[in-house]
Amino acid sequence: MSWLEETMVGFDTETTGVSTSQDRIVTAAILTRTDGDTAVRTWLIDPGVEIPARATEVHGISTEHARTHGVQPADALEEIASVLAAAMGAGFPVVAFNAQFDLTILENELARHGLPSLASRIPAGSIGPVVDPLVLDRHLDRWRRGPRKLINMCEHYGVSVVADDLHAADADVAATLDLLPAMAQRHRALATIDLADLQGQQVEAHRVWATEFASWLRSKGRTEDLPQPEWPVVPASS
Repeated sequence: MSWLEETMVGFDTETTGVSTSQDRIVTAAILTRTDGDTAVRTWLIDPGVEIPARATEVHGISTEHARTHGVQPADALEEIASVLAAAMGAGFPVVAFNAQFDLTILENELARHGLPSLASRIPAGSIGPVVDPLVLDRHLDRWRRGPRKLINMCEHYGVSVVADDLHAADADVAATLDLLPAMAQRHRALATIDLADLQGQQVEAHRVWATEFASWLRSKGRTEDLPQPEWPVVPASS
């Protein structure tokens, strides 16, 4: 049986910004899909800092709303990390679109609140298996032009979504999980590859993409916010 037909665990966050080292998680969603049935867990977190207006425009959560209705970060982060670690420990792939962002900000948030890292909670001592449709698409359809945001990829692979629903963590996760079988219809090898091999291929594919893209950005005089080659998590020192 293909891993695509077994349990998959989708993960997504919405945050105060785009810095994995400085910004905070505001909402998170984990969807566990088995045999077509989906269990959903969501978290609304009071990040303890002001949520910039620009971030609120994206995900709709204001500072006041998060403070009034959100849970304390440490409580939510412990639950999130426990669920993800249990999934990975059981061999279930954690599926995330642009996984490097979500898993790196999670690791930094855990460290910020004095909680054990996600990696330390997994028997193997490393984060995986992880499946990232963005990394796979860049690798399998390298020369396709145009943006590769979640909405663009859903359109490209024929996944039906409501655009206004995206940027809510649970809606993003559902769309990401739907993307994988659609991608496998065009890239048949996805359905047959072993998850451990797929993990290694994604590590290398992301490294190649990030290195080449960073080089191109430098050639244009851009030296800030360069893509980091490590995947699925950027070490704290990077």
